[in-house]
Amino acid sequence: MQRYGNHPSTSDLIVQIRDLDKSYQQDCTACHVLRSVSLDVHTGEFVVLLGVSGSGKSTLLNLISGIDDVNSGSIHINGTDITRLSEYDRTVFRRDNIGIVFQFFNLIPTLTVLENITLPLELRGVGRRKAETGGRKLLERVGLADRAGDFPDKLSGGEQQRVAIARALIHEPALVLADEPTGNLDGKTGETVLDLLLEITRTAGKTLIMATHDSAIVPLADRVFRVQDGALHPEHAAEPALS
Repeated sequence: MQRYGNHPSTSDLIVQIRDLDKSYQQDCTACHVLRSVSLDVHTGEFVVLLGVSGSGKSTLLNLISGIDDVNSGSIHINGTDITRLSEYDRTVFRRDNIGIVFQFFNLIPTLTVLENITLPLELRGVGRRKAETGGRKLLERVGLADRAGDFPDKLSGGEQQRVAIARALIHEPALVLADEPTGNLDGKTGETVLDLLLEITRTAGKTLIMATHDSAIVPLADRVFRVQDGALHPEHAAEPALS
């Protein structure tokens, strides 16, 4: 894996989390997943959330993306407190401002590779021709220019994840969230996909927050936090966490 050194300025906050709590009701008992979590993330940073399955790292990504509701606390993204938005408004905000890469790709099997990539643009009302032009450029960037007309089931796992990366970046989001993006791939393929994701996001100046259990990713990050017992514990950091 390559080390994409990028040490962002302490200005330009893109994510600001304060006193975040999340719990789920389970057998009439509140199961706390996150407690009083606070964190600042700056434009251009690569932040890793490290933890075992069930530690809460994916929950934290879901809260940052607005997929899940918080119990208390606030999450500001580029100055917008998404915890005050309705579910519909969070969906629109996520569509316009956030790119997400999932572990299991989440490609739509009935759409071609190009159609999967351009879907976020079409949902925003971008014309098909313009969307396809952008989609083909990204396909070339991820090395799949010749697979535009194929369906996802014709691709390998690594190819599907490259398509997922292109889909996450097609609308040029300022913030990219990746949930175990190499967790469903073999070691060599995962390394290739990770290098690609980092190279593209670094070149474009995007902020990347990644949840993973893979400690091999730690040396590549600007900052790393272990998610444990409902809190964030900095493993190495240029700046300390606020939680």
